[in-house]
Formats: sequence, structure tokens, C-alpha cells
Amino acid sequence: MTAEASVIQRILFPVDFSPACTAMAPYVKRAAEMFGAKVTLVHVFDLYSNYGFELIALNLREIAETNEAISRDHLRTFLESEFPPHACSRILRTGEAAAQIAGAAKDGAFDLIIMPTHTGRFRRMLLGSTTAKVLNDADCMVMTTQHAEATTPRPLEHRVWVCAIGLSQDSARVLSIASRAAAAVHARLSVVHAAREAAVEPARRRLAELLSAVGYHAEIRIATGPVKEALLDAARAAAADALIVGRAPRSGALGRMRDLTYSLIRDSPFPVLSV
Repeated sequence: MTAEASVIQRILFPVDFSPACTAMAPYVKRAAEMFGAKVTLVHVFDLYSNYGFELIALNLREIAETNEAISRDHLRTFLESEFPPHACSRILRTGEAAAQIAGAAKDGAFDLIIMPTHTGRFRRMLLGSTTAKVLNDADCMVMTTQHAEATTPRPLEHRVWVCAIGLSQDSARVLSIASRAAAAVHARLSVVHAAREAAVEPARRRLAELLSAVGYHAEIRIATGPVKEALLDAARAAAADALIVGRAPRSGALGRMRDLTYSLIRDSPFPVLSV
């Protein structure tokens, strides 16, 4: 294991026992193999969920204990062939799903959370999803991929990774993480920036300076046109296997996420690593 591989050592995989979650297992396993990382499953359950008739026979404490026992047993056996319990630990938490997932990642010092977005109508409503809240709240990196109930997500590969850079004060941090992540899986990194026609050459020079500052060589692509479409088109032209985008390093009044980042994650045909 090289020093570069240490950028992602611990992966948190939120599970809800659904067919969609089961379909994510090979994807998460592949990511763990690529990074040489260990996987931990986390499940967040509703302490007082019931089917109605339990309220007649059980009090709230008994309902909570029953729900916890059922969830713990299910989590212990879920995906045990893909993630054997002796090698992949399990975390059980209760509360609001996104807050608990982000909290588990912080408490356990995880490097990466892997979650699906969804195709179709629900995916277009990403701003209201648990995944979107995790993207906003989590301190660590988050990897997302297109996902549908009956569709296996696009495999995570490591030939070409594209990093979308906006030339903000945070760009050096994003480039540094992107270069380390790409190096860890031996991917070729390409850097893309969307600019107006008149700003192409200054943007190219600035990207070259940033890459020099982080000590990494990467292909530079300057895309023109509407920002989101230009960035995704450039990633397609590069035959990207993954897209890396930046989030604000702290969750302030506006949150970590911005409209452009949300829209890139929502519409990207590639797995997206948000750093």
C-alpha cells in the first residue's frame, strides 16, 4: 500500500435493506477494493415505528425495544456474503436518517460515505432527499451514483477521473484531494473548468498554477457554454469513469452545497465524488 492509498481507508455504507440498497453492494465492494479500504454498514431505524396494532398490545418502550431488536438482527445478516460481519463492522442508530449518517461518519472518522441518488422523478427531487442532506452535512467525502430500484449502478472504474474546478479559494484543496484519490487508484486525472470564451487562456494559466502548487500533472480542459452542461459534456468527451466536485469545507448559513454542485450530482451520468 502506497502513501497515496491512505486518502480513503474507511468507507461508510448506509443501508435500508431495500432492493436498491442490495444493488449497491457490488459498487461499494469495488470501491473498497480500489482504495484498499474497509467497509462499515450503518442502518438508521425509527425507534417508534409500528403497524398500528402494536399500540394496542405494547407500550412505547416495548415497541422501541422490539424495533431495535429487529433492526439489529436484520443488520447483522444483511449482505453478509459481500461484507462478512467479522471483517465489516455494523453500526445501528436511531433518529433522523441524514443527521445520523453524517454523525456516524464523523464519530467514526470515516473518509468516505457511499450512497445512491435515484433515477426518474425522485432523482429530480434530489434536493429533498436523504442523500442531499448527507452531502450538505457530512464532513467527509461522499460518493454518489445513479441508481434505480431494478438497475445496477454504473460500475466504478479507474481509467479516467475528471475534476471540475471553479477557481475559487477552495480550488487548491479540491485539487489536492482529487489528485491523491486518483493516484490511489492509478487513474488518469483530467481537470475541467467552464469559462467564457474571453477567459479561456487566463483560466488555463490559473489551473496550471494550481496544479503546480499541489505538485500534480493533469490534462487541462476548458469548456465554454452554460456551466453545468459544459462541464458534463467535457467529462463525457474525456470518457470519464468518475467526476470529482468540491463542496464548501464548512456548513455555513448557505450550507456546504450550491445549486451548481447539486445539479451536477443530480444529472451526472458518472459516479460523483464530492469532496
